[in-house]
Amino acid sequence: MGAEDGYYVKSTEKTLAVLSSFTPEHPRLSVSAVAAATDLSRAAARRFLLTLRDLGYLRSDGTVFELAPRSLDIGSAFLATLTLPSVAEPHLKALAADLGETTSLCVLDGMHVVYVARFTAPRLVHVSVNVGTRFPAWATSMGRVLIAALEPDEREAHLAAVEFQPFTPHSVSGPAELRAEVELAGRRGWSRVTDELEGGLRGVAVPVSRAGKVVAAANVSLQTHRDPDESLEETVIPQLRSAAERITADLNFR
Repeated sequence: MGAEDGYYVKSTEKTLAVLSSFTPEHPRLSVSAVAAATDLSRAAARRFLLTLRDLGYLRSDGTVFELAPRSLDIGSAFLATLTLPSVAEPHLKALAADLGETTSLCVLDGMHVVYVARFTAPRLVHVSVNVGTRFPAWATSMGRVLIAALEPDEREAHLAAVEFQPFTPHSVSGPAELRAEVELAGRRGWSRVTDELEGGLRGVAVPVSRAGKVVAAANVSLQTHRDPDESLEETVIPQLRSAAERITADLNFR
């Protein structure tokens, strides 16, 4: 990880680990909780927390810490320079209005997909997802499309590194099943995931390209009771593909 070259700064790693310990599931943490999450001593965790508080990235009521608005600065520069969201948003918004469903754009970041744009249908209340939310790539339609688009050696390395977690009884349970789903996504140019990440939800995704390289996946999230799987190929997927093609065209024009 660079330590052998002499440039690696462990304190930077620890600082980011402390910040990353605050999650939507655990937004408020004590010193002891942060120490346990980051494998730091309680004294070291306290020093990092107090420093981050003094710098404005955290706030505290004395015993419990939480992220402060300034923590948004870390990701905002990336989002500000990323052309994908600004290009995709009008097309995703129009698609959401046409379908009455939630639309999203995700990119692959290591083993996860990260949402960079999203328009939510009011009735989709099962999963709380915002720009910046991350999910394991293997468990999502977006992730399978993006994994399928990797170079063969990168794809193999990704598949070999997956840690399977059964989110629901329908979740893909092992390497062979996941490989088959990824290969299917690559062959047909879209992926569908039903009841795997959250019961009652279905996601379909298609790739978005720039200069001939897949850079993102556009997605529609639906409730399973609204449309049977068989009808998606005639209804949702053609409109999703059309929106992705328009996003791709705009990206390449820029």
